[in-house]
Amino acid sequence: MKTEVHITHIDTACILLEIGSFRILTDPTLDPAGDLYYHGFGAFSRKTSDPGITKDNLGNIDLVLLSHHQHRDNLDREGRKWLETANCVLSTIPASKAIKNVTGLQEWQTFSVCTTKVSNLRITAIPAQHRPWWLPEWISGKVLGFVIEYDDQEGGVIYVAGDTVFFRGIREVANRFKVNIGIFNVGAVQFPYLTGLGKYTMDGSDLIKAVEVLKPKFVIPVHSRGWTHFKEPEAKLKHLLLEEAKPPGSSVLFLNTGERTMML
Repeated sequence: MKTEVHITHIDTACILLEIGSFRILTDPTLDPAGDLYYHGFGAFSRKTSDPGITKDNLGNIDLVLLSHHQHRDNLDREGRKWLETANCVLSTIPASKAIKNVTGLQEWQTFSVCTTKVSNLRITAIPAQHRPWWLPEWISGKVLGFVIEYDDQEGGVIYVAGDTVFFRGIREVANRFKVNIGIFNVGAVQFPYLTGLGKYTMDGSDLIKAVEVLKPKFVIPVHSRGWTHFKEPEAKLKHLLLEEAKPPGSSVLFLNTGERTMML
């Protein structure tokens, strides 16, 4: 019997991914809108969206995939407090040194999840480039994406890209995996007063390149609204993907925050 997959967008890059009864949460951002946050190296921005599900209503979470811990739009104050109570958290090596219950993974390392809910569930850490090409990695810090695999998976893996621009590592993902569901952090993050037009996450053009390379059946953009440092309006992204580019062979799904969506 096919294992059902449901996805619920909660806030920014925070999604609830349900594989059968196994529940995965990504990048916990659970603060209400309004506050100004410092992201390091002189970068500030304000949160403008509320989470679609509060931390008290998340229910049991079996696994957390944290792309990185150093930026507040991927792990905010309430998210950090909640994370300390989580059962199992996979993230970067620096995150594992900063947060006590985090297991750190190297790039391309695979972690086998011990569960009876999903047969042979594996998580592979995927490289990400969370910066313009001309900046060194230590400026933005280490970031990972994740590939999710299990035994009765149909159509390919689930790829959670994390905060990244388009770079050669995405071609390597395509070489190693057939992607069915691709979840991409977009928003064209920029801090013009610090690094000009340099991007820290994909814009629509980057996403189209990634889709052309990976050829996923489902394309799910997240991380597209909710902070003042996101510089590509979601309306522009929707127009590009749904009306202009229309990636052949791929269905683009913009999730409604707080709404549980079944992947068919």
